[in-house]
Amino acid sequence: METIRTHGKFHAAHRQLDYVGKCAFVHGHTWRGTFVVRAERFPRLQPLDMSVDFGALKDIFKFLDHKMLIAARDQTFLDSDLFEPEGVVVMPGENPSVENVAGYCLGKAVDILQELFPGRGVEYHIEVTIQETDNNFFLVERQIKI
Repeated sequence: METIRTHGKFHAAHRQLDYVGKCAFVHGHTWRGTFVVRAERFPRLQPLDMSVDFGALKDIFKFLDHKMLIAARDQTFLDSDLFEPEGVVVMPGENPSVENVAGYCLGKAVDILQELFPGRGVEYHIEVTIQETDNNFFLVERQIKI
């Protein structure tokens, strides 16, 4: 079994619609993330003879840096007259919760693997851990075959 593990961080804001409490208001975090990708044997990029560039995975976190993470139903931040679209990232789900941020990052990691090694029949185990605060983490994992 081979494993790729990489860490990154990003600074981003969000708010939780319909939440009763302080998380209903726009606030930010220094989010920390970890990708763990396992395969029996990774395909190799030629002529480099390497599997997945760590930077390709960390770029997912970098893209989220200094952004406003929102849900598609948050029409305020989707108004381009008020907010620059380049500074807003729509998360899956009803709110930009840590669960949905992790799901977003996992989906982007899958996209990278599909682009790098399409149709190879490789089974990957992907884990994404997002740390929202010092004490709060969420981990999502998937088995996929590409």
